[in-house]
Amino acid sequence: MARLTVRKLSRQVIDSLKQRAAANGSSAEAEHRAILRKALLPDEGAFADRARAMRQRLASSIDSTDTIRADRERGLLS
Repeated sequence: MARLTVRKLSRQVIDSLKQRAAANGSSAEAEHRAILRKALLPDEGAFADRARAMRQRLASSIDSTDTIRADRERGLLS
């Protein structure tokens, strides 16, 4: 992989990058790669964005453990 060095960035840009990375649970370097990928390869980023949005929509905050346990106790599940 190639390396890219970006010089003469303002403190505000660097701080914003770090804050964005922290909010996304990634490193500043990973966030920087994601930003460049999305800006330069929009079709690739679009798929990742759609996949992330779908995972969030499908994520359930409901814990079904108690329901399954109750069904097992009633003999509804084997």
